[in-house]
This record gives sequence, structure tokens and C-alpha cells, in this order.
Amino acid sequence: MIYKTIKISEENYKHLLDIATALQERLGRRVSFDKAHHDKINKKRGDIMKLAGSWKMSDKEAEKLLGEIYSERKVVSRRIR
Repeated sequence: MIYKTIKISEENYKHLLDIATALQERLGRRVSFDKAHHDKINKKRGDIMKLAGSWKMSDKEAEKLLGEIYSERKVVSRRIR
């Protein structure tokens, strides 16, 4: 493992300390700030999967959106040539 010294604000330090405290309570053992930071990052990555399928739109809205995307692509490809 590589060890580095970093500077963080007092606010971020307290936030990380809160995360580490909650994680320690959940696991029943001491954890490092590195573990707390890693745990927080992995939770954020997983959260996006909870949103899958949550954006609902009608077929008409989908066709309009795709039409806008395709027309913008044509404009960009014309600029490139």
C-alpha cells in the first residue's frame, strides 16, 4: 500500500469521521479513513443502479428526443467533414 499525506478541509474531515464512525458501528470494529472513504465511494457507485428504469416517458416524448439527438449528430458530422 502506498501512503500519501493529503490536505482536506475541516468540514470534509468531520464528514469522513462521521462516515468512519457509522462504518465502525456497523462492522463492530475499528476502520481507517481509507476504508471509510472506499466504502463511501462504492456506495455512490451502486446508487445509480437503483435508478434503472425510473425515468418514464411516452413513446411520443422518446421519438422527439431521438429526433433531436439524430439531428444534432448530423450537424456535428457536417462540421467535421
